[in-house]
Amino acid sequence: MTTHSPTEPIDILLVEDNPGDVRLTQEAFKEIDSEIRFHTVTDGEGATTYFDVCGTDTSSINPDLVLLDLNLPRVDGFEILEILGDELDYPPPPILVLSSSETEEDIVKSYERAANAYLTKPDDPDEFDALAKAIEDFWIDSAQHPPAPS
Repeated sequence: MTTHSPTEPIDILLVEDNPGDVRLTQEAFKEIDSEIRFHTVTDGEGATTYFDVCGTDTSSINPDLVLLDLNLPRVDGFEILEILGDELDYPPPPILVLSSSETEEDIVKSYERAANAYLTKPDDPDEFDALAKAIEDFWIDSAQHPPAPS
């Protein structure tokens, strides 16, 4: 990552309303080498508020990566993608859609709204571990990200 040093933890914003999926995701990331700090919001409105706060409050944490569910209460994941693309004055961190949907329509809509990747939620914990490792290998260790807003 461009602005990340190996001794700093990675901040991930997890936008997920299902407590079981939150737990599975967090447990999977405990198995990888990177130190991860999760910031979790349980609905789309909370996600948009989180970015409003990050843009104006210098003490808040700008996430290094966002894991976004599509089916959320209040504001769905598609709307979050649109809002972040339209309203942020700086490039958002990589946004990875993590959804149980495998429909072509949801995949296309996500990429049209500037998702950086579309990942299908695994069915079992071992698959969550493999997914977390793949995310670490590419999005944390290899990909160059835009600089965080100052």
